This record gives sequence, C-alpha cells and structure tokens, in this order.
Amino acid sequence: MTARSLPDFPWDSLRPARARAAEHPGGTVDLSIGTPVDPTPALLGDALAAAGDASGYPTALGTADVRTAAAGWLSRRLGVTLADPLGAVPSVVPTVGSKELVALLPTLLGLAGRGTVVIPEVAYPTYEVGAVVAGLDVLRSDTPPEDVADPVLVWLNSPGNPHGRVLTDHQLRAWVAWGRERGVPVVADECYVELGWDVQPRSVLHPAIAGDSHEGLLAVHSLSKQSTAAGYRAGLLSGDPALVQRAWEVRRHLGLLVPTPVQAAMAAALADDAHVELARSRYGTRRDRLRAAVAAAGYRVDHSEAGLYLWVTRDEDCWATVDRLAGLGIVVAPGAFYGPAGERHVRMALTATDERIDAAVERLTA
Repeated sequence: MTARSLPDFPWDSLRPARARAAEHPGGTVDLSIGTPVDPTPALLGDALAAAGDASGYPTALGTADVRTAAAGWLSRRLGVTLADPLGAVPSVVPTVGSKELVALLPTLLGLAGRGTVVIPEVAYPTYEVGAVVAGLDVLRSDTPPEDVADPVLVWLNSPGNPHGRVLTDHQLRAWVAWGRERGVPVVADECYVELGWDVQPRSVLHPAIAGDSHEGLLAVHSLSKQSTAAGYRAGLLSGDPALVQRAWEVRRHLGLLVPTPVQAAMAAALADDAHVELARSRYGTRRDRLRAAVAAAGYRVDHSEAGLYLWVTRDEDCWATVDRLAGLGIVVAPGAFYGPAGERHVRMALTATDERIDAAVERLTA
C-alpha cells in the first residue's frame, strides 16, 4: 500500500457473514463491533442536562472542571501525576472521542508528508489511516526497530485492540527509551486501561515507565467503554505539555471542540469510580462465560488478558472461522482487519447484552 492510498473500509466486507448469520432461527449475535449496549450511567446524563444552557462556543482547551477531573482520574486510577493541568501550557485536553484524535494526530503534530509512523503488528486500523492521511509511511513492529527510515511517531496500544495484549513494564520502557533517543514522540492508546483481567495494565505516563518527566510521551484515553458513553464522543489527550500544546493549537484552529454539556458529563464521570466498577463487573462476567464456551467449542483464545475482546483461533484462515461462526448466527471480526499478522484469528467483542452472550454460549456448546 502506498503512503497516500486509504485502505477499503473493512466492515463492508462482513456483509455476507451478516446475511448468513441473520438466517439463524434464534437471530444474530453480533460480536463484531465493540459498541457498548448497556445504559449510560445516569450521572453522565444528569450532568449533560444540567449544562444544557450552552449558548456560547466551548474552547478546545476544555473547561477547568474537566481538566481537573481528568488529572484526578489519572492520579487516582493510573498513578499518573500531570504537570499543571490548569497551566497556560496544557498537559491534558478533551477530545471528540479518541478515533478522531488517532486519525489526526500525525497531522496535528505537524508531521505530514515526511517519514514513517511505527504501529503494532496487529493494530486498530485507524493508526494506519492517520499515517496515510498525513502522507506518511507505515512500519508494523512490536519491538523497537533497529533500522527504520526517518521515524516520526510511534503508536503503542496497551491493552491492545484487537488481541487484548498488555505490554510489560520492560517493553514500555524500551519504547520510551527508543523514542527519546531519537526525538520521536511515543503515543500510547490506553482506551481499555480500566479493563485489566489477568494483569494490571500500566500507563506509559506512570513514573515507573516515564521516569520523572513525560517528555516525548502522550497517552490517549476514552470514556466510550469505561463509562458506557460511546455516543458522547468523549476522550482525553495528556502527557508532555509541549506535545499537547502543539496538538491543541491546531485543534482550536480546526474547530475541534468538545461540546460544553459533554465536557460537564466528562467531569462527572471522571470523578466517579463506582460506575466504572459496575461496567467492569458486567464485562468480566460476560468474558468468563464466553471464554469458557469458546474453549469448549474447540477454539483457542490467545492474549486477551485485558480489554473488551477475545482473540480467537482454530489455526485456520480467519475468513473460514468467520464463515463457520456465521453458520451459528454469530458475527465476529476477521483478524485480517488488523494486519497480516492477524490473519489466523478472529476478534469476539464482549459488548453484547447478557441475553445475546447467553445465546452465543448456547450455540457454541450445543
């Protein structure tokens, strides 16, 4: 693929599998897209409504409330202490969800048209899309590469989408050192950081990884999964103030503004841990049931120690597995969506209702 050609939109290729799954007498169980299905916690809706009188434009910088709440959440939940979150040079800003940030970050940082973006071997497709939009080349690597032409940005994803892999402290520190030696920003997509199952994910901004400075480091977070609020489009960018400021300055020129009522909902969500624990409990129960059924049906689950997905294989081409499961009325995402290294796996999302998870379990174990 050239640096200037966008890939096909991957989900379009699932139409035949969806059509076949729809023929199942018990209906479709859609485990392909990680879209939350549970009710958004009332505290978000209440805060949103209370801030509904919002006649003026919001700022790209974000309200003091949302930046203070974000800094509190990072400290309380992830052990991360930001440089002055309310300072003139920002260390955290709200974003319109995380996908637009991932897709635009190379452009926002002024990297367009030169060099190579390093992404994981098996990766969320938008990392590649963002590089292509900026006219950059892409290198897939799970270890710091010894030889890469003009690296300009590194994307890490831990816990990873699609496979739920969590990078160790040693791996994270190796990437941080590699980036700092070359003056290359290292950006960690940590949207599933609240959903560790077998291990506890660590933020790249944690002092055990970053040391006493966030120089050259950024982290991306989202309320979509942990707060069951994908429709709010609520995300965060934090870390090195110099890099956050560079992205913020371009974002305000582009009018990338999180609506004021959404920022109020974000502040409420980031200050509350109880609703996150409830979501975690729901997903954990679904994970346990679905994982046991997958194993009983003769599949193997790799990685999947965190996040919202099971990374499943029968050691066959992923499209054969997609077709096999569609025959049971179950739709999953082929691993090929996430790079050549994923071609023998499928991704199963935990974002289905208890009733639909139970239906999948019954079909897999029948």
